[in-house]
Amino acid sequence: MKPASRPPQRTLVFGGARSGKSAHAEQLALAAWQGGASEIVYLATASRRASSDDAEMQARIDHHQQRRLDLGGPWRTVEEPLALGQALREHSRPDRVVLVDCLTVWLANLLFADGIAFPELGPIDPPAAFTLQRVDFLRALQEVAGPVIIVSNEVGMGIIPQGAISRWFVDEAGRLNQSVAALCERVQWVAAGLPLSLKDSAC
Repeated sequence: MKPASRPPQRTLVFGGARSGKSAHAEQLALAAWQGGASEIVYLATASRRASSDDAEMQARIDHHQQRRLDLGGPWRTVEEPLALGQALREHSRPDRVVLVDCLTVWLANLLFADGIAFPELGPIDPPAAFTLQRVDFLRALQEVAGPVIIVSNEVGMGIIPQGAISRWFVDEAGRLNQSVAALCERVQWVAAGLPLSLKDSAC
């Protein structure tokens, strides 16, 4: 008899806007809890306090929270818009599932954390925190103690943006997804609510 495969320790779920990627990632987290994990920590990169004057973002946060309530399970929400690597180290445990949602919001948080007005033309010089936090997050992802599920957007399949900062963001989001996918045992692409497995080292 073939021995049971060890569940993937790190999972990347990515897709376009309103693809169903977050809902699918939440189902994966719930399944991991039902399989024996004691708790699900939801690491939210969107901060309710930081977006208090943004009614649309508040509505999105409300929608995500209500969906998790409807799912049931022991969800605990932790907001961390910048120091994602540190938060991952703090909350990752062998008996705990950590769900990070999402990397592209985190990328935008880092880019605009210092309030820099970026040019529409010419090279983009991101804040020092961008490189430091990116390196720290990838290092923390390699060191996780328990299962981690990461949600990210695929933003590079549409029209190429005109502005330099928008093009930089698309490029860096793509590079970040590649780096994270290389470290994850399982990678799934979601479109129209349907997941497609791109990588599964447990198989």
